[in-house]
Amino acid sequence: MTTLKTRDLMALGFMTFALFLGAGNIIFPPIVGLAAGEHLWSAAVGFLLTGVGLPLVTVVALARVGGGLQTITAPIGKVAGVLLGAAVYLTIGPLFATPRTATVSFELGVAPFVGNSPLALGAYTVLYFGLTLLLALFPGKLVDTIGKLITPVLILALVVLGGAAFLLPAGTLSASLPDYQSSSLALGQGFVQGYQTMDALAALVFGIVIVNAIKDSGIADTRLHTRYTIIAAVIAATGLGLVYVSLIYLGATSGGLVQSASTGVQILTTYVQHTFGAAGMVLLAVVILLACLTTGVGLVSACGSYFSQLLPFSYRTVVIALCVFSAVVANQGLEQLIAVAVPVLVTVYPVAIALVALSLLSGCWKHARRVYAPVMAVALLLGLLDGAKAVGLMELPAWITTLPGAAMGMAWLTPVLAMLLLAATADHLLPARSHPAQA
Repeated sequence: MTTLKTRDLMALGFMTFALFLGAGNIIFPPIVGLAAGEHLWSAAVGFLLTGVGLPLVTVVALARVGGGLQTITAPIGKVAGVLLGAAVYLTIGPLFATPRTATVSFELGVAPFVGNSPLALGAYTVLYFGLTLLLALFPGKLVDTIGKLITPVLILALVVLGGAAFLLPAGTLSASLPDYQSSSLALGQGFVQGYQTMDALAALVFGIVIVNAIKDSGIADTRLHTRYTIIAAVIAATGLGLVYVSLIYLGATSGGLVQSASTGVQILTTYVQHTFGAAGMVLLAVVILLACLTTGVGLVSACGSYFSQLLPFSYRTVVIALCVFSAVVANQGLEQLIAVAVPVLVTVYPVAIALVALSLLSGCWKHARRVYAPVMAVALLLGLLDGAKAVGLMELPAWITTLPGAAMGMAWLTPVLAMLLLAATADHLLPARSHPAQA
């Protein structure tokens, strides 16, 4: 095959959409909507920036450099690249995101029917990761399995749920919580809450999965790899944006049903039970199970490929180990996973955003490492401070709290931009390195 037919390209886009649409994509938008209330559209814009915009830009950046995370981190050196790569893969893999696909699908899709007991969760995680393992062992079949079979069913179910959010709202817009009581605050909170989807981190991983799926379709032209990857990312971003807007609106109009909800799980189950009854709970179970399973398979497959190249173990061995470890972590419960993930995400996200931005501007530098190293070091330092604050180890220094965007959780942005300006100026004034490996 020399080119992809329109049908195959749509299947690739559907596969990409399904890979990204996982646990966080479904449980976090409703809680943002509930908190934002009358400022839901400002919160939605912020959420879309990190939940849709960043993943799309990341996939484009990966497509431009023609590789995966190892290629995009090359300018910071092998050791730093491996450390960052391992941190990203562990975060979106066995430590947080992959187990979360199991816990969310259990609490939303299974627990309403069988009860939320440790025994039920344990039995479910064994079955869930057994099926995940079976699908992940054959990564070359991802487009056929996910893009052509599972995703159309998932999209149909989401259309019903999303349409109901607008056509059958549970009530009127609720009052905004204190953190969302202005458009700017709602925008910033939506931006930071979008971290929880982990989509920008997942994009660093799924970029190479998409390219490999294209290669497995028989496409050898690297230019087509780039083109088709970007098209697939646009299709996925469009779908994700529609899902987020509908779920944020659903949460914003459900205050009368679930005023004190602490997670999106409670909002969704209450709304669906109220609007559709028992049949709706079955629909919700289908949506959640398919969304989480497809993401879980993609994450395990991507992590298996990465760690099998990094460690002296085969892909099969690594995938089995990932599924077993993820099943153990999943049994800690959803609330515990979310609580632990927050400080990790606020630490890693500034670094990931800086990396993607620098990659998009890679053609501007004489010597990439002179720019990458200081900019990403500042992003990491500010991220570590935010992470320490999130776990209660310290309060941010006073000078950081006065920076633009600090009230919205984006105090790191100004120092990173300042360092980028300084590093770019120095790179422009200093002579270019002659050695090709350092160019």
